[in-house]
Amino acid sequence: MSNQRGQQTGATTSNLKHVDPSVSVAAKLEYTLSRVSKQAVQYEGEMKDLESKLSRNLSNFRAIDSLLSEAFSGIQRNTKRADRAMNQQVPNIYRDLQESKEALEDLGRTLPTVQTQVQDIHEMYESGRRKGQVLVNDLEWLNTDWYERWRLIIFTSSSPVSLKWKIAMRASFVVIFILCCWFSWVALQGAYRAHSHRLVWGDKLMS
Repeated sequence: MSNQRGQQTGATTSNLKHVDPSVSVAAKLEYTLSRVSKQAVQYEGEMKDLESKLSRNLSNFRAIDSLLSEAFSGIQRNTKRADRAMNQQVPNIYRDLQESKEALEDLGRTLPTVQTQVQDIHEMYESGRRKGQVLVNDLEWLNTDWYERWRLIIFTSSSPVSLKWKIAMRASFVVIFILCCWFSWVALQGAYRAHSHRLVWGDKLMS
């Protein structure tokens, strides 16, 4: 029994030692191919990601390029406009400024004359206004009653008459007032005397 087991063990060992080397090479190749295929799949995914990124970056680049083109076109248009304004409008503006300066100089020379004329017109207007006011006052005075005019001349200073006329009217009023007072005083004295002497006018007339 022990001899048989030893023979079998020796046979197995001899079989392992005598394995075909092509089998191990095929296994290695299969393992290598599997690894290469996995790496190829991984690389393919990375290539797809890179392709999507490149396409997105390319679209962004195209958008940026279009924006830059529009900006450049706008700059060119503005440059042309600025050149045209520099060549055409600036001389016109300079000419207009020169004409305005000459007009201002002419106005500066004629301004004193205009101011003098305006002052003369203002004085004439004020003179006419004062004369018109005097005429209005004279008309109002002429339309006033005699008694009202007499009262205004004597008791107020707003009457449109001369100073001599005011003095004469006031002196006449004073004289008349004094005479009236004197006559009143004489009459009162006569009445008092008649009453004190009991002179009854009715009895005296009947006698």
